[in-house]
Amino acid sequence: MSDSVLNGKRLLAVDDEPDVLDALEEIVQADAPGCTLYKARSYEEAMRLLEELDFDLVVLDIMGVRGFDLLEEAVKRGLRVAMLTAHALTPEALKRSYDLKARAFLPKEKLAEIVPFLEDVLTCDYETGWKRLMRKLHAFFNARFVSDWEKKTGLEWKEWAK
Repeated sequence: MSDSVLNGKRLLAVDDEPDVLDALEEIVQADAPGCTLYKARSYEEAMRLLEELDFDLVVLDIMGVRGFDLLEEAVKRGLRVAMLTAHALTPEALKRSYDLKARAFLPKEKLAEIVPFLEDVLTCDYETGWKRLMRKLHAFFNARFVSDWEKKTGLEWKEWAK
């Protein structure tokens, strides 16, 4: 069994695309077989699970499942949240995720590499986690976003990436 900090943890993953949920489950189970992953495909199903069970970490899509609404609800419950998105991969969604206290903002293109990001979410405080995320993904965001994306967010991502 892997030494991942995800082992023994309960994760909730919410995405309206079943193939994304299945891939996430496969990846997490390969690296952290002692992790229990619950899956929801809608806002309503996710809310029911949040009301019924305790989770150590929540992974949310933004589009299709009212991800920002779920983010607010999960944070109110004291849960750590990682946003995982493809269609809402924008500087504005990145900033909103940060402002609403998500612990990470991950592109679905990096799904195969998600376990170390989720481990950071569980082991780092809020600001340290974001700094580690930016060190890992700053070049990716530079390539995907418009040239002044950092200025649009009003945050010092470039400094954090050092």
